Amino acid sequence: MLTLLFMAPSVLFSFVIGYFLVLILISYLTSRKSSDNATFFIANRSSRWYLVAFGMIGTALSGVTFISVPGEVGNAAGAQFRYFQFVLGNAAGYFAVAWILLPLYYKMHLISIYEVIGRRLGGVSHQTAAAIFLISRTIGSAFRLYLVAIVLQRFIFDAWGIPFWLTIVICLLLIWGYTFRGGLKTIIITDTLQTFFLVSSVFLSIYFICHSLNLNLGQAFHAIKESPYSKIFFTGHFMSNRFHFTKQFIGGFFVTIGMFGLDQDLMQKNLSCKNLKEAQKNMLSFTFIFVIINLFFLSVGALLYIYAHQMGIAVPLDSATHLPRTDYLFPEIALNHFKGIPAVVFMLGLTAATFATTDSGLTALTTSFCIDFLHFDRQSSKSEKQMIRKRTWVHIGFSLLIMAVILLFNAVNDTSVVSAIFKVATYTYGPLIGLFAFSLYGNKRQVMDRATPYICVLAPLACFFIDKYSTVLFDGYVFAEELILLNGLLTFLGLILFSKKKIQTTQS
Repeated sequence: MLTLLFMAPSVLFSFVIGYFLVLILISYLTSRKSSDNATFFIANRSSRWYLVAFGMIGTALSGVTFISVPGEVGNAAGAQFRYFQFVLGNAAGYFAVAWILLPLYYKMHLISIYEVIGRRLGGVSHQTAAAIFLISRTIGSAFRLYLVAIVLQRFIFDAWGIPFWLTIVICLLLIWGYTFRGGLKTIIITDTLQTFFLVSSVFLSIYFICHSLNLNLGQAFHAIKESPYSKIFFTGHFMSNRFHFTKQFIGGFFVTIGMFGLDQDLMQKNLSCKNLKEAQKNMLSFTFIFVIINLFFLSVGALLYIYAHQMGIAVPLDSATHLPRTDYLFPEIALNHFKGIPAVVFMLGLTAATFATTDSGLTALTTSFCIDFLHFDRQSSKSEKQMIRKRTWVHIGFSLLIMAVILLFNAVNDTSVVSAIFKVATYTYGPLIGLFAFSLYGNKRQVMDRATPYICVLAPLACFFIDKYSTVLFDGYVFAEELILLNGLLTFLGLILFSKKKIQTTQS
């Protein structure tokens, strides 16, 4: 009877609402003394590095990691633990961000990291880079929120006959409720809390699955090792195998540079630390935890498939395509087979994982638009109240845009969410890599500023066709996430082509 009570949609939803009431209380406490733009954008550069490091785990992982990564372990393509190859590339990328990009950002005292490009290449290039981020992050945040929304819809709101669009509105209203005043200062605290729920949920999920399988931790480790799901390193034929270790590692490295180091969302948190040394300590701590947590997520995936095999549980079917949907396996087992406390733990973990990403993404989108397009940093003549009012409308505008993208994605999506996000990233973040590389290493050349938007559109288009016909053009070569490197390289070459050597002037 208690289990059935816990599984009631109203009870599950009450836990979600209670969770958000706590976040709104934190928002009130952190912003009651100050809700100005310095607080909203960079938390007055007073964040504790250890809070930023821990809170960034929830932002970097998201509901994609929480559901899709465990689900992908046993997919029809035999993914197993191959995602960990990508994670190792991520880790190397985080070190590069800490020791190459962060020193530059702190030296230039930035609010928006795209000011680097504006100062080096010009105003059009600056806004092009910012626009790429706005498009990329809007799509990424929408995908991630979509993932948790379909779970909420399937296991809570469908029982009440609530349409999917209203589910999205409810989610965004809850997020908006605790971010619109305090911004980054609030998010540093709420993301710490959300990461705690996320990490706790991972460990508790492993415990509940092991308990159901009558395994202790040692036996669980042995079961995972001996299962058909534990292979990490994939080599084989380099040209045709898109999951080859080299491709995955290189892809992970450059996706991290693009999606993390050149992304206003995650860099904004680093820039809220007191100084460069603390920001670097944050990055190193974050990297270590990130690698370990991803290994645990993959372990959850292996245990889920072992449990499903023993209990005769099939991968749930997508209601639209009627094809197996691995994203649904974790929620299916947690909510329909474990039930009770495990169901609540899963729901809180999923909620924490996804909303930790969406809230910071929404804040970063607002920050970038206000700084890079509305030039808040130059409007000293306007009153703070006027600027806060304008910032609030920008915040609302991006909330509506994210909702529109989610509804569009729901109408057309027929692939794994985790694959879709990284595929989009190879096309949208690649030009950022090229722009920043030219800004750092093209000091002796002056780019034709007005040509930058065209270059940043043509490079991804060229990548698309190269990827599509790569087996013909390159003797059977198949691209994976390393395509982002080619995208950045094409952008860099385009900038060189539309630039000229700077004229050196000497003073007499």
